[in-house]
Amino acid sequence: MSEFVYLASQSPRRRQLLEQLGVRYELLLPDPGEDSEALEAVHPGEAPAAYVRRVTGLKLDAAVARRAARGLPPAPILCSDTTVALGRTIYGKPEDARDAARMLRELSGHTHRVLTAVEVQAGRRRLTALSDSRVTFAALTPAQVRAYVASGEPMGKAGAYAVQGRAAAHIARIAGSYTGIMGLPLHETAGLLRQAGLRLAV
Repeated sequence: MSEFVYLASQSPRRRQLLEQLGVRYELLLPDPGEDSEALEAVHPGEAPAAYVRRVTGLKLDAAVARRAARGLPPAPILCSDTTVALGRTIYGKPEDARDAARMLRELSGHTHRVLTAVEVQAGRRRLTALSDSRVTFAALTPAQVRAYVASGEPMGKAGAYAVQGRAAAHIARIAGSYTGIMGLPLHETAGLLRQAGLRLAV
């Protein structure tokens, strides 16, 4: 049985959530020369669920190669990716404040999906799960959009918001996994880690 897992994610939220499970982890982050953002490019006509699964798989492939190249000891590798979708439109991380404001205006007053794919490489086995949640935003005024963008919170977040941050004031309803919306669905993740042979305290 493995005593720890490699976490191939730069997200502080995912680290926090893994700590909530009591899982010991080592970070397996990209080398300075690796372009991990390029893996997130959307293919034309790609459905949101297919997109988030594909990107998570690519990130895990890169992490598996990284572990081997660095000669690190074997242990399960955990990778996750989150996307926001309104219909078939995929909302990634905003490029700048203007892009963040555009996304928030489009999500305002609507119910969108938050899809988080989780994959674990355990030896030769690859274990996968998909969390699919719904988030309903209240109608946002232009002043509310400006104030939220000015807070800086939307940057680096899929869909330009963080459910665990100030955006919560504008979220009228959630259906699904709160931790999945944050970026790592703990129910699904715990199941995959158990399958991978990790001992969980919960």
